[in-house]
Amino acid sequence: MDLTWQETLTRAQPTDHGTVRGLCTALCARYPFLRAAAVGHSVLGRELTTLTLIPPDGQPTAQRVLLAAAFHGQEWITALCALRLCEEVCLAIKSGLSVCGVAVGRALRGRQIVFFPMVNPDGVQIALHGSASAGDRADFVRAHGGDTHGVWQANARGVDINHNFNAGWEEMQVLAAKNGKDQPGARQYSGQSPESEPETRAVTDLCRRLPFRHVVALHSQGEEIYWQYGDATPPQSRMIARVLGAASGYTVTDPVGMASHGGFKDWFISCFHRPGFTIELGRGVNPLPLDEFEEIYSKAREMLLLSLLL
Repeated sequence: MDLTWQETLTRAQPTDHGTVRGLCTALCARYPFLRAAAVGHSVLGRELTTLTLIPPDGQPTAQRVLLAAAFHGQEWITALCALRLCEEVCLAIKSGLSVCGVAVGRALRGRQIVFFPMVNPDGVQIALHGSASAGDRADFVRAHGGDTHGVWQANARGVDINHNFNAGWEEMQVLAAKNGKDQPGARQYSGQSPESEPETRAVTDLCRRLPFRHVVALHSQGEEIYWQYGDATPPQSRMIARVLGAASGYTVTDPVGMASHGGFKDWFISCFHRPGFTIELGRGVNPLPLDEFEEIYSKAREMLLLSLLL
């Protein structure tokens, strides 16, 4: 019998840092096999929280998968998708029912899933609440468009987290100079050096500490899947990406321009020679409308579940 969706904690709602923390607390209270942990703090001191789903058989040497979201401020809807997926998997394990025809409890034996729902909480706060939420960085944020709807992607220092990873750094600096993105601002500035930002370091430290089998980064928008980064890309990545694309109707492709370097999946692939994927959820203009959340999640649901299991 397949799990049918019902009233849940992760209903469609604007998902700022406070909402994410509240949902993480509530989910852990409801599901004892789910554990929250602080893995760092943002520029403005907001806690960076992960949720770890302990495998049903409790194997200490489980293969681990990381699913991370909300690297960009305007893409806060991806955090809601990550939390909905987490809750749906937990509910299936607790009830013994299946998701998309998959017996999740059995499928997750030997797996440990880590959800990192909001990598860039300061950016999300700015995107949702404007410069007033940026504390002592408010004047800087206001001057760089933080009070304009649909503009802010970076962290509170004006560094784009998904350009701050050490992958193709020199090439990215050339592209940044050509595109006028070599100074702090609302988007696409890569920072003074790789991993200069505490949010970036929280992700890389987590990956260095835990041997993830593969990682998945949720972004919006475009309904696309990116899967390779240079010669370090393992051969199985193409097959996994094609399966994910077939499950969702998303296009398996490559990023272009400034999106070609500096991202989380680029760094993970080049550093560990293991699969990494970026999934661009939904279509339209960021921030994607909240009233489209159920449609976005429903279309991506099977793909997201498979991204944890393949």
